[in-house]
Amino acid sequence: MTRDTDELRLAGEWLARHDLAGARPTPLLAGRLAARRRARLATYVILAALIIVCALTATSAFGGLQPYRPLLLVALAVSVAGLLLAQSLLDRWVRRVDQRAGATLSRRAAHPIQPGWRTVLGRPFAVFVVATFAGAMALAASALTVPGPTVQLAVVVLIGLLGATAITAMQLRHLLRFPVVAEDEESLTADVIMRVEDARELTTPSVQWSLPVVLFGTAPGWWGAAAFAYIVLSLAACVALHARTPSCATVARQVMIVR
Repeated sequence: MTRDTDELRLAGEWLARHDLAGARPTPLLAGRLAARRRARLATYVILAALIIVCALTATSAFGGLQPYRPLLLVALAVSVAGLLLAQSLLDRWVRRVDQRAGATLSRRAAHPIQPGWRTVLGRPFAVFVVATFAGAMALAASALTVPGPTVQLAVVVLIGLLGATAITAMQLRHLLRFPVVAEDEESLTADVIMRVEDARELTTPSVQWSLPVVLFGTAPGWWGAAAFAYIVLSLAACVALHARTPSCATVARQVMIVR
């Protein structure tokens, strides 16, 4: 009972933060928000595991014997595939929670919507995601031109970045494709807010900022300066983007007006 009460309280606080203080926190909303909090925490763990595996592989490849380095890269690729599978199972679990919630609804919202990527992510955030991934990939690829151990480390970073890109793509696909769960206008607005909020959370380039650090100390000075500039500029763009774009609640209300 205490757990249910805490989830309802957190749902009420979530509604208040998104200018929906007049809406009543329902067990359906509380359950969906609780599932998303757990899924988000699990995704953080998956991304942290990706960074740790890449760092350990880079350390082993740099200090190990040459014949074992290809095996280390194979092990890294297998580890990344395992993390992708874990993310897929996590998204499936969230879908099952939503399906069970939808099955309890007495009725569906009239004229339900299925928000597209322009609503859920938005063009500015989409451009930011593409730019940060492309910038990180370009940094890692440029390190391949540096002779010596930097090449092996750059390959490790590239594999990690490809894994992070795949994880983000899977999450965005999930947000765009899972069905709307709503029975009235308030719950429909909350559904859209959850999607937009989750999508914006995905745009934070934590892996892209972290993995290039593996190359510091072995890459030449010009590469370090380029990496530093990339991190500073993308951080400034991230802060400006979140400060200047409409809030999740505003986006949801605009969707409700035009539907």
